[in-house]
Amino acid sequence: MPMATLRSALFASLAAIAVLPTFSPPASAQAAPTIRVGIAIARPQIRVGSSTPAIIRNEQGQQIGQLPTQQGSYAQPSANGQVQLGSFRARQIWLEPTNDGLVWIGDRWYRGRLQLILDQGAVTAINHVGLESYLYSVVGSEVYASWPTEALKAQAVAARSFVLYRRDRNRDPRFDVGNSTTWQVYKGIASEAPTTIAAVNATAGQVLTYNNRVIEAVFHASSGGHTENVEDVWSKPLPYLRGVQDYDQNAPVFNWSQSFSVQELSAKLTGVGRILQIEPLQTTPFGRIRDLRITGDRGSRVVKGDEVRRALNLRSSLFTVSSEASSNWFDFLRPNPAPQPPSQFTIIGRGYGHGLGLSQWGAYGLASQGVDYRRILSHFYQNTNLSPLGGVIAQNSSGGDLISAQD
Repeated sequence: MPMATLRSALFASLAAIAVLPTFSPPASAQAAPTIRVGIAIARPQIRVGSSTPAIIRNEQGQQIGQLPTQQGSYAQPSANGQVQLGSFRARQIWLEPTNDGLVWIGDRWYRGRLQLILDQGAVTAINHVGLESYLYSVVGSEVYASWPTEALKAQAVAARSFVLYRRDRNRDPRFDVGNSTTWQVYKGIASEAPTTIAAVNATAGQVLTYNNRVIEAVFHASSGGHTENVEDVWSKPLPYLRGVQDYDQNAPVFNWSQSFSVQELSAKLTGVGRILQIEPLQTTPFGRIRDLRITGDRGSRVVKGDEVRRALNLRSSLFTVSSEASSNWFDFLRPNPAPQPPSQFTIIGRGYGHGLGLSQWGAYGLASQGVDYRRILSHFYQNTNLSPLGGVIAQNSSGGDLISAQD
């Protein structure tokens, strides 16, 4: 992108920022931990900028320059094994906006400051942002800002607990979490709203605990009527991730269906030739498919429900499969026509996500009935307490299997 075009894009974004209301986090939020979020990973170059004059530092914390307001620049690897930002080079580059300014990374504005590092011969951009400021965006990225306040508060506490659990068991030296559904969605200030900021501030520093330790507060969009016990979906039993009734009937993904031609299905679920039959072998107590058998004209194999979900890009593993045979008008002329192989498969399912922990549409349903966020959280996270972050026992890095927030 030409530099003039980059400057125009930054200027237009700054104009939009100018009309946003200003919010100051409460004192407890200002003292909150910092979260390292991987925004752009191993890119050949990354556009960066600042909404205010920004100090440029090297890996030793020494100031090596300044980036003027509205002057975007490209970060890229240099020939000598350093990161280059404009005319500045260092093993690491930090961009620190003055006066609580924002950083531009790729195509979005973010609170906090920016770290640029070399990564596999490319550049990775990491946003260092205060926990509560991070949540302003996460809540608005994960659910609708127009939802009832108590649903937004429940999402804020769940997201706060989840990111702290992941940070304390992090195995990646570069950053604590990414910005996608593998962790939890984080879109910068574009997804903030007065309602999401108010929900985060109202619950500042509150986390879900079991035995005085922060829990792995996973969540999903919609369970399709009932959440799951964690051991029936992924890992060992946990006393707080238990299956409970959901209240997500208003979710647009409560019911769904997808159809595939036999050619499409056979190309996505390979190894058996032309698919003739798909049959469930084992389900969870609440109906999610754990194992199923795929039979084709070249054999059969048993696969996991989640494997099929990923291969077909299904919303959940809570589904049934039906098939429709091909036919033509000659079949009606035969007294005993031979059975025809299927030409199409239809998958009918419910819900969106893994079905563990908080159901976001379930929280919406409960909040719409006047249930407060404390009761919403205690329903979806059984046997837990709502605790102040300052009184929680520090976690260690030797946790169990890590699972994604939503998938």
